[in-house]
Amino acid sequence: MVTRQQIGVIGGGQLAWMMAIAAKDLGLNLAVQAASPDESAVPVADRVIYGKVADAIATAQLAEHCQVITFENEFVDLVALQELLDHQGDRQLLFLPKLETLAISVDKLNQRQHFRDHHIPTPEFYSVETETELLASAQKLGYPLVLKARRHGYDGKGTWVIANELELRSAWESMHKAPAIAEKFIPFESELAVIAARSESGEIAIYPVVETLQTNQVCRRTVAPARIKSSIREQVKTIATQIVTTLDAIGVFGIEFFLTATGQISVNEIAPRTHNSGHYTIEGCHTSQFEQLLRVVSGMDLGDVAMVAPVAVMVNLLGYEKANWTNSEKSIENSRYAEKLKAIANFPKTHIHWYNKTSSSVGRKLGHVTILAESHALAIDLSDRIESIWYNN
Repeated sequence: MVTRQQIGVIGGGQLAWMMAIAAKDLGLNLAVQAASPDESAVPVADRVIYGKVADAIATAQLAEHCQVITFENEFVDLVALQELLDHQGDRQLLFLPKLETLAISVDKLNQRQHFRDHHIPTPEFYSVETETELLASAQKLGYPLVLKARRHGYDGKGTWVIANELELRSAWESMHKAPAIAEKFIPFESELAVIAARSESGEIAIYPVVETLQTNQVCRRTVAPARIKSSIREQVKTIATQIVTTLDAIGVFGIEFFLTATGQISVNEIAPRTHNSGHYTIEGCHTSQFEQLLRVVSGMDLGDVAMVAPVAVMVNLLGYEKANWTNSEKSIENSRYAEKLKAIANFPKTHIHWYNKTSSSVGRKLGHVTILAESHALAIDLSDRIESIWYNN
């Protein structure tokens, strides 16, 4: 039974776009807080409030039209959102995930401390706020190490793999000496991820564990299900359940893991929202991660997370050149991207999602393709051919 019909989402990018499409299928009304008319979700949302993600005034306007607000990304101003909650008057505004959960999950130091305190495996880490702490952490960890900004990092931004003190000082300067964490470098064999959903009643659904393949710390491909031992799969799902339970998480969470050659698992990061590693669920599972989030925030029961095909592979279509399509003379229809999309559309059991962005840059996520197949070998072969078309001139 739906208890909330009017849903708001802070952010208007491709995640909100895919959420808006799912909302229509569920008969829900979705309002988005978008930074500009060019954002992907604007044409399909039922209502648009303009304002950047951290614009609490825009969020207050969004709240006038919603019973519950969820999030497309983590760049929100938590203090301002708490003030909005504290001064809402008679209106019962609800944020899901709750702000208390976000306070932990959007800050990498808070994440790591939460994992440590709840005996969840995670790399050794140290808080860095001064140059003294920076150098002391390097002395304890040794090189290589990883330096991460505590907030506002994504797709490799705000993260550096450091080989020596010169690189450490340079990275520290490039991040303007913002609060950070230094952590042990994990020589992983593969990277895994899972989407976990948890409802207000505490019901939990864990999607299949997937492999993610990264290029320059940007996800290039997701393989579902992961080609791992069943014991590893169950361990990942157990940790994911522990994370969303200890966080009292309500919503959909993307959780990333490292897997070493000796079978050791540690949590890399969590995202309190739908996640790139879960895009395959749109065609690959009975309930997509976007429908699942809407089910949670509207008060429905969780949907079935089982896959509908033996294998699904998602290939990100990343930008490989700088281009702007706001000028009609340089429209996407006349670009090399359009030609490549037409070629990819001819592949069997292939589903293209193009985010309709108005500009391209190297490494920017412009769309994705999901391939359904009877085996990993067939899916990987199609993925290789699609990537060859997309990235070769």
